[in-house]
Amino acid sequence: MTRLILFNKPYGVMSQFTDVRSETVRPTLSAFIDVPGVYPAGRLDLDSEGLLLLTDDGRLQSRIADPKYKTPKTYLVQVEGDPQESALEQLRRGVRLKDGMTLPAQAKRIDPPDLWPRDPPVRFRKSVPDCWIELTIREGRNRQVRRMTAAVGHPTLRLVRWRIGDWSIEGMQPGEWHDG
Repeated sequence: MTRLILFNKPYGVMSQFTDVRSETVRPTLSAFIDVPGVYPAGRLDLDSEGLLLLTDDGRLQSRIADPKYKTPKTYLVQVEGDPQESALEQLRRGVRLKDGMTLPAQAKRIDPPDLWPRDPPVRFRKSVPDCWIELTIREGRNRQVRRMTAAVGHPTLRLVRWRIGDWSIEGMQPGEWHDG
């Protein structure tokens, strides 16, 4: 029987079970999940939060993580500045990054979501507005969402992966997990 775990990865936690290469100890998945034989289907950066799927099925892991399957991944992104429709349209058409054009994304402004507080909090500056967007991509390059928002002039301040395909972290707190 295939096991699939939905985990709401907190900020500052590595998307792996051990951290043997670091001189400073960083939190890993093993601090939250004690289930033998499951592995992350993809990655989520140390400074990103939200949905991480883990499974014991290599084929399912590949289907979720491999860009050739174009599984949609939806992010709630707090960006610096006040993106106008032209910036969102650039994201929708695809953005040129150093490693080539991205696939077109779905992008829209959203009201600030009702999320848990981040620890540490996002840096707040009175003189610089911020805004939330919902961004759905179908590939998974290294730090892609952050690079895309920066490319259209709106650096990412906070990044929460909310959904992968049909799976979501709605109703889950950071550090919580359940079977999918």
